[in-house]
Amino acid sequence: MTQDQTTGPDAAAENPAPWRPSRTVAVVLAGGTGTRLGLGIPKQLLKIAGKPIIEHTLAVFETAPEIDEIIVLMATGHVDDAKQIVEKAGLRKVTKVIEGGDTRNATTRIALDAVGPADCNILFHDAVRPLLSGRIVRECVNALWTYDAVDVAIPSADTIIQVDDNDCITDIPVRSRLRRGQTPQAFRSPTIREAYRIAQDDSNFAATDDCGVVLRYLPGTPIKVIDGSDENIKVTHPVDVHLADKLFQLAAAQAPRLTDHRSYSEELTGRTIVVFGGSYGIGHELTELAHRYGAQVFPFSRSSTGTHVERAGDVEAALTTAFEATGRIDHVVVTAGILEKGALAEMDEETMDRVLQVNFVGPVTIARQALPYLQQTKGQLLLYTSSSYTRGRARYALYSATKAALVNLTQALADEWADVGVRVNCINPERTATPMRTRAFGEEPEHTLLAAEAVAQSSLDVLISDLTGQVIDVRRAPGDGPTPTGPAQSVPAQSGPARVEAPAGASTAN
Repeated sequence: MTQDQTTGPDAAAENPAPWRPSRTVAVVLAGGTGTRLGLGIPKQLLKIAGKPIIEHTLAVFETAPEIDEIIVLMATGHVDDAKQIVEKAGLRKVTKVIEGGDTRNATTRIALDAVGPADCNILFHDAVRPLLSGRIVRECVNALWTYDAVDVAIPSADTIIQVDDNDCITDIPVRSRLRRGQTPQAFRSPTIREAYRIAQDDSNFAATDDCGVVLRYLPGTPIKVIDGSDENIKVTHPVDVHLADKLFQLAAAQAPRLTDHRSYSEELTGRTIVVFGGSYGIGHELTELAHRYGAQVFPFSRSSTGTHVERAGDVEAALTTAFEATGRIDHVVVTAGILEKGALAEMDEETMDRVLQVNFVGPVTIARQALPYLQQTKGQLLLYTSSSYTRGRARYALYSATKAALVNLTQALADEWADVGVRVNCINPERTATPMRTRAFGEEPEHTLLAAEAVAQSSLDVLISDLTGQVIDVRRAPGDGPTPTGPAQSVPAQSGPARVEAPAGASTAN
């Protein structure tokens, strides 16, 4: 058990009794049914960012060095579902998945029985708070060296009012003293056991908050409050699903960058990468970079190999070429795409069809053809979008629509292919300095453009990561111009049109 026994200067207890817990147990409360979300399954089983919510939550405790054991209290009738998630994800710290009670206090009692009688630290956490940070876990555990009970909360950004039965204001508490409670809530096991022992003699007892039980039935016990985070939201209402998904993009999808050439070579040597749209811009830079690191890279495009991404026969021929040469395909990258600017009402049918075929039918065709190969290697499909997917732009109607479709395709396929181990991600670069962008938009100030090499590097980082279902925004580092003088920032966001490669003669957006 790894625990930091240092305490901060605000420690309240003087000469605290020595506390020697046998272990630290995270109890994940997963008893919700999803009624308010209008689901047919418990909300903790809903998939966000390519994984069930509960899997994200369990992974936080699995990777936290302060946690020795995880116990899951699951909704009635869904224990087997949770066990399958645990087994598939290889969550070794999970020792028990058991059915919770009909009420919160019944569930806590079941959890305490499951933990056993030995003195230990216990953290109770909502399964549907999947964006819990390791920092919060660490601070909760550390605080238990000094305090018997610990809560997590954040300041209230809103003024809180108190009303009477007629909904008339009776009081407005001072906001600086108010907090919004989150989880986990952490306890020394004797403290929470004693609070519930006393509570059982109260006929009006109904727990909705374990710190509240300690506060009410052990009133002399200080409860330390540590800072939570705005991202540690509870997925309760339909809008929370959307918010959590976006927060994962913002907080969890930064691809780790390796430290040196040797590390990349160790990761990529022996891998096979197929790049559709590999003749120019980002596709070309990615091809060159991956090749230098030892990967076997096969670039295809309309201009260099006569490959039309929207034609199933061309795509299959390209994949077959790579597979027959190396015996495997680890990654398939699709940078091919075109931008035709102009009012939709004035666009001829041939142009519209070309945009739709290359920008959307092409990636769909590639995805379908690539799956059998990627399934063998547990590989990844990498697509490219643009900031215009979040808001359609005048004279970019079809381009914006197809880029939005690619984001939906990414998230849907990440979910659909999770069971076979194939990852799907989408890169969203800022405006990138390429000859094709210049052809489409003319000369632009260099300091406003991202280098194609930087996007290629970030794309490579995503390919060798474990990410799936993510839209990763690649932005210029502060002060960077179009040359790769510093690393690009790979953080999911939604700004900056994406780099795409067009067939010969087409305009390109970036």
